[in-house]
Amino acid sequence: LEEKLFGQHLATEVILKALTGFRNNKNSKKPLTLSLHGWAGTGKNFISQIVAENLYPKGLKSNFVHLFVSTLHFPHEQKIKVYQDQLQKWIRGNVSACGSSVFIFDEMDKLHPGIIDAIKPFLDYYEQVDGISYRRAIFIFLSNAGGDLITKTALDFWRAGRKREEIQLKDLEPVLSVGVFNNKHSGLWHSGLIDKNLIDYFIPFLPLEYKHVKMCVRAEMRA
Repeated sequence: LEEKLFGQHLATEVILKALTGFRNNKNSKKPLTLSLHGWAGTGKNFISQIVAENLYPKGLKSNFVHLFVSTLHFPHEQKIKVYQDQLQKWIRGNVSACGSSVFIFDEMDKLHPGIIDAIKPFLDYYEQVDGISYRRAIFIFLSNAGGDLITKTALDFWRAGRKREEIQLKDLEPVLSVGVFNNKHSGLWHSGLIDKNLIDYFIPFLPLEYKHVKMCVRAEMRA
């Protein structure tokens, strides 16, 4: 993360802490659920790719890492019920094959509200659901929703002459969860996942500055 991801001190710190804590805890009470927020191009997909590669050598190509893209897999509003059933079946099938499966939901802000609540039972504090334990699985949501709130906070710090590295999770996490819950275009609008505190971390991705873009270009050329 330090070599490849730039300008995102909060995401690097929180994701590392969350993942190592979760993997080292043999008695986790629920699956790890992360919700990544920020404008397009700030590194959300990139970080989920890095996470996938560090958990499974084949990364996103691994049979144990599953990527859902809202506009591709759940495009039609009138099919919400069908999607909910499909989603439950997919997740149940994959977790019974591998308890440590990783599920990444991209474009959460374009997901029709209600679809994601179908997976609520899997994210809750149950020992088993229909004989399957979901406690070792990892769920990652990626969303542009809340990007405006994050940018506003970054701008406030900049205007006050404070370094962006001084921004802490506590400056953003509360506004983010409330903002996403109340945002009709977030996919988590009035969702039971937020209501029941089933999302472990809301992780903000700050807007990049010119120097970070240059670092990205250099890293890409080196690679």
